[in-house]
Amino acid sequence: MKSLACAWIAAVLLAFALPAAAVLPAAYAPMVVEPRAVPEGAEFDLDPALQRARREGKSLYVYLGAHDCPFCRRYEAFLARHADELAPQFAKRYIVVDLRSALSIKSARLLLRIGGRSQVYADALREMGDERARQLVYPSVWLLDAQARPLMQMPAGNGTFETVEEQLEILNLQQ
Repeated sequence: MKSLACAWIAAVLLAFALPAAAVLPAAYAPMVVEPRAVPEGAEFDLDPALQRARREGKSLYVYLGAHDCPFCRRYEAFLARHADELAPQFAKRYIVVDLRSALSIKSARLLLRIGGRSQVYADALREMGDERARQLVYPSVWLLDAQARPLMQMPAGNGTFETVEEQLEILNLQQ
């Protein structure tokens, strides 16, 4: 049992030690949320972002990417290529939140802290009212109001938001 605990601690440390090579472009002024190692896994605290959203009268564009996810790199490159067109549109009504993860962090080990309460990924999504409470997919995006309620149900994974028009529809809450 002791060796299993040591192996788990080593795996968590390794996951957090890996470089977050690509991230959301600086033009979007992302609020970066690094995971905090907890006994249950990796916890992302959304409370500071929600507090800021309430202060600024904005919603959240929460992006969960993994440094070792090729589809995440593709989406981030898309955002970088179109920053002149898209960044001002994001800034009008959203605080962009960049949750930095790794593919090795599975849904049972990924926790979201909302309202001072930490829950595993699927439970947090169900409580938020996200109909996608399912297996963890990278990349994932949530549009949340300042009370952490989804503004609309979002697609996730490969092939998400591949044109400026699709991204603008999402930002404008058009389904």
